[in-house]
Amino acid sequence: MEPPLSPRESGRFVAERSQDVFVEEEGVRRVAEMLYTLRHSEDLTASGWKKANPLAPAPTSDQGSLSLFTACSALNWVFVVDTMNFSFWPETESQQCEVTYRGTTYRGYMTLCAAITRAMEEGVPITDPKYFSQMSMEELGRVLRSDNATSMPMLQERHQVLTEGGRVLLEHGGSFRSFISQAGNDARKMVELIVEKLPSYRDETTYKGQRISFYKRAQILVADFWGIMEARGEGDIPNLDCLTMFADYRVPQGLVHLGVLRYSDTLMQALKNGELLKSGDRREVEIRGCSIWSVELIQAHLCKLVQERDGQTCNINSAVIDFYLWPYAKQHHKEMAHIPIHHTRCIYY
Repeated sequence: MEPPLSPRESGRFVAERSQDVFVEEEGVRRVAEMLYTLRHSEDLTASGWKKANPLAPAPTSDQGSLSLFTACSALNWVFVVDTMNFSFWPETESQQCEVTYRGTTYRGYMTLCAAITRAMEEGVPITDPKYFSQMSMEELGRVLRSDNATSMPMLQERHQVLTEGGRVLLEHGGSFRSFISQAGNDARKMVELIVEKLPSYRDETTYKGQRISFYKRAQILVADFWGIMEARGEGDIPNLDCLTMFADYRVPQGLVHLGVLRYSDTLMQALKNGELLKSGDRREVEIRGCSIWSVELIQAHLCKLVQERDGQTCNINSAVIDFYLWPYAKQHHKEMAHIPIHHTRCIYY
């Protein structure tokens, strides 16, 4: 069987054939201009990774006895979180899983980060593959417990992918660092290794007769690895430019808000009606594929601006742009509340 198109190739393939989602050139140029003004900001660097997620382990925390994290457990924390990083949207806004950690109550993706870090404080060896490869669903339920009556969705699926991932790590040196080292510190090979060895990361489908891939979680796992290593002064990872944006449900909403994407009236109405899109549904694929390609166009236009105006080579890649767009969408959620988020209950995002 022919391998699927890469996420970048898939994005272009979908955008060129999309029926209900459209990339708006004017919006692409406007967002590129916005990012150009921020080109020297920490928001558009790997350091922004930690800023965007205050619960992520401090990358240099292998120094100091009070820290929860060693260098190895920090990377294993990233693996545990990214392996279960999918499907946090609530059935209704009034029914959201909540986790309080050190006085702050979190929702959405941050509930997972808070729950894993809380478990570490409670002495649960949740970043040790020997433990999480064979933990029971009841044990994971205890780790991911909510403060209210709304549990974290898809507990059974999270248990399955986490224990599976733990077994794979044990077969390859016993840590995420040893596993990923097989790729020789090359981002493209890292994505390929993750997708080959970990079935739950195999985010692939067929669109108009062509096998395509998005690899949202595989790419974000590599980007998060890079974020930690960069902050440790070890971030020289070749082929980072192979990473695209991470096609989820929050960033597309932001791209519509910014005028980068436009939905057809039919799709917009279906989403406003609360229609659930299945993974692989043509419209779902078009939202994700056009999101990827629109960010590629933003990145290309941004690099052109930097070259023309500054006479320099742009080092802001698509993953860094995603690192900016995701918290932007979260911070401006009230302004874009009228734009519906597409809902797909699956393990891929």
